[in-house]
Amino acid sequence: MKEYFKKLIFLMIFGIAMGYFEAAVVVYLRQLIYPDGFSLPLRDIPDDILYVELFREVSTIIMLAVVAHISGRKFQERFGWFIVMFGVWDIFYYIWLNVSIGWPSTLFDWDILFLIPCPWIGPVLAPVLIALLMIIFGALINFRFAGGGNFKPAPISWILSITATGLILYSFMHDTDATLRFQEPMPYIYWLYFAGIAMYCIAFLLAYFRQSGESY
Repeated sequence: MKEYFKKLIFLMIFGIAMGYFEAAVVVYLRQLIYPDGFSLPLRDIPDDILYVELFREVSTIIMLAVVAHISGRKFQERFGWFIVMFGVWDIFYYIWLNVSIGWPSTLFDWDILFLIPCPWIGPVLAPVLIALLMIIFGALINFRFAGGGNFKPAPISWILSITATGLILYSFMHDTDATLRFQEPMPYIYWLYFAGIAMYCIAFLLAYFRQSGESY
């Protein structure tokens, strides 16, 4: 267990540092594209900056995946560390932005969440809550491995997780007038988002408390 907590602390520190790195880049981008302060509707990003930003996002995921890979021995263990770092990175990204430029002022401020395959938009609350769940789920998965256990989700957990992912992604990307045509966004579909969150929680609990030889 000592090794588990040591690894957890160091990987969380890595995630905190990654969050600052991400926030610093976004501070510079907003000075270029939103000099009067960020707000929706979105603005058109010059192609040269857009391509750099797209590859930066991909590079960030690769960095997290590589660190997770060398931190675990099994796929599930590596996945657990990956989502812990991802969650810490995402939460501290907003913390560092708030420290640096005073934004977001509330968890209900709108943000550009990701750009691949098209812009994702939604209130800051949405990625922060997902990030918190990622930290909890990832830490519990690897706590089980540290105690000599295992983590093997049954098909029902996979089905719920995939469905939840689809619902949440749809809530971020469905408003194509706002994401692709630079118009004011429609109200966020909170009920769809929280349905996805509920499915994630049920899927994880079913997988975590699944006993050997049982299936759901």
